Amino acid sequence: MCREKRMILSTDRLVLREMTQEDLLALRRTLQDQEAMYAYAHAFSDEEVRAWLDRQLERYENDGFGLWAVLRKVDGEFLGQCGLTWQEWGSRRVLEVGYLFERVHWHHGYATEAARACMDYAFSRLGASEVFSIIRDTNWASQAVARRNGMQLRGAFVKHYWGIDMPHLVFSRRRGEPETNV
Repeated sequence: MCREKRMILSTDRLVLREMTQEDLLALRRTLQDQEAMYAYAHAFSDEEVRAWLDRQLERYENDGFGLWAVLRKVDGEFLGQCGLTWQEWGSRRVLEVGYLFERVHWHHGYATEAARACMDYAFSRLGASEVFSIIRDTNWASQAVARRNGMQLRGAFVKHYWGIDMPHLVFSRRRGEPETNV
């Protein structure tokens, strides 16, 4: 069964919508790019990309949100993904805004714009009191996005993934905190 492409958010330049199986090839352009996936320490296999997409579809059904396709309004091009997911941080379950874009679309402000819209959605539509971003300590670009969107560093931990101990930083913005730090 093919899922309807449901629009979730719109910004000045972007549309965020639920992904469908039709987005598999577009997801591969990012998830199978070794450089784009440096924070994950490996490019995904075909099976891992399919599992990633299936996980988002499950999140839509179970949580009402997940990572969404990010499309450029002017031409409808699939740029990457951004959205909200539940993540574990120590003993806490936290609402995270995450983003992952095709490398050709880096450094255009799309991640900042999409992540800000997702945080606003979490505060206004989901009633969240705090939104997090859990970012590998070597991922300077994602840390910059978090800071541009008013997130503060709240902690750090080591995640064991792909056979590697990966230090991560935990950023968040609480409802009512300033939108930007610049």
